[in-house]
Amino acid sequence: MSTNTMRRAATGVIGLAVAGTLTLTGCKNGNEEVAPAQSSAPAAQPSQAGQDSAQPSTPASPSTDGGQAGAAGQAKPGQTFKIGETAQIPFSYGSTKGGTLALTVTAVEQGQPADLDSLKLGDKVKGMIPYYVRYTVKNIGTVDLSYASVGHIKGTLPDGSEAQGVSVIGKFEKCKDETLPKGFTNGQTQTSCAIALAPSAQTKVVGAEYWGDPYNNLSDGKGLFWK
Repeated sequence: MSTNTMRRAATGVIGLAVAGTLTLTGCKNGNEEVAPAQSSAPAAQPSQAGQDSAQPSTPASPSTDGGQAGAAGQAKPGQTFKIGETAQIPFSYGSTKGGTLALTVTAVEQGQPADLDSLKLGDKVKGMIPYYVRYTVKNIGTVDLSYASVGHIKGTLPDGSEAQGVSVIGKFEKCKDETLPKGFTNGQTQTSCAIALAPSAQTKVVGAEYWGDPYNNLSDGKGLFWK
C-alpha cells in the first residue's frame, strides 16, 4: 500500500452507525471486492476528501489543464476535467481485472445540514455543510463488472484540498452510492453519488477528485480532477 493511500485512509476514520455502533475504515488498496449485500439502516463515517451547483452536461473531450491523456485514451494522473466531461480510466475490482470505465462527474450540489440528521453523526458534523458529488460510470470495456464498487470520489475545496467525506453503509436517499448491478457489461451505465462536507457555510465544495487504483498507488498523489 502506497504512502499516498495510507495518507488518505488514515484521515478522519471515525464514524457512527445509526444504531450507535462505531464504524472504522481500514486501509484500502484500490477497489475492493465485496459480495452483494442486503440493504440495512445507514451507517456513516466522516473521512477526509472536497459550490456552486453544476448542471449535468453531455460528456466532452477532457481539458488539457493539469495533464494529458494516457495510453489508449486513458486519463493521465493529475489531469483536470470540467464538470460534465468524461475521463476514461482503467478499472479492476478484487479478482475482476482489466476493465475500462468512462467516469463523468456531472454535478456538485449543495445540501442542507439537516440532511445528515438520519445518519446521527451529532457533533462530528456540527457546522459542516453537505455537498453531493454526482457522477456516472459507463462500462466501455469487455469485462463484466457485476457487483463492483466504484468509489474513491472525494469533493475538493477552493484551495485544492480534500473536503471531509461521509461513507454510508446502507441507503441514504439524498446521495445513493450502490455497487454496480448484475450484468454490468459493455455499454451499461449507472449513476452514483459521494458525500463531501464543507467545513463551514463560508467554504464551498467546488470540485471533485477520483483517486482509485491505479491513481492511488502513485507517490506524487495525483488523481483525476473535476472543476
